[in-house]
Amino acid sequence: MRILVVDDEPDLCEILCFNLESEGFETERAFSAESALALMEQGGRFDLILLDVMMENVSGYDMARTLRGRDDNTPIIFLTARNAETDQLEGFSAGADDYVTKPFSFPTVLARIRAVLKRSSATGQDAVRQPKCIECGGLVADLQRKTVKVDGREVPLTKKEFLILALLMQHPGEHFRRGQILNDVWDNDTYVTERSVDVHIARLRKKLGTYADSIVNHSGFGYLFVSPSNTDNTHAL
Repeated sequence: MRILVVDDEPDLCEILCFNLESEGFETERAFSAESALALMEQGGRFDLILLDVMMENVSGYDMARTLRGRDDNTPIIFLTARNAETDQLEGFSAGADDYVTKPFSFPTVLARIRAVLKRSSATGQDAVRQPKCIECGGLVADLQRKTVKVDGREVPLTKKEFLILALLMQHPGEHFRRGQILNDVWDNDTYVTERSVDVHIARLRKKLGTYADSIVNHSGFGYLFVSPSNTDNTHAL
């Protein structure tokens, strides 16, 4: 999950990004609405935006209106010292999914982020873009039926194994740290450790047979899915 943090206070940006990365999220910083919009115009894709309101030139409200005007439905959480009811109403009118007033604690922000991401997924915003199947040679993951076939033979996977494989196959070549996989697959289960990711992937590899090497662990970077012989033949249907 990628989060864009937009705030004209660099120290606050750094603190938020540090804590989010500790929770397994990828982050990007922008110190103005203009630079954030430019980043997104250049192809930057994010699962959620943490957005300050009171910034010079272009306010957080104006940035949100700009995004919504472009039919960009990336979830937005405002972080602001403006705590009057009228301010909050303006924020929601501009397109906010949530509104957190300063000063705030990181656990509160984290809880709001997870809640918004869960609601976003539940409303089907991601489902619209999600393909029915992903194929890589003879490896086929059916995202609707929740089944996997290897060279035409269905392979029984546990729910967690399927979710890990689907996550990696939907983002070929992209690294996922253990914390990220925990966030996406195990949700809020606080009793699961990062070692569980290694165990589940080891079992998954065994079941994939000749495609076991498609799941690669780059030390210090995380797990990623690569096509056999490093050829780019992973595609969605």
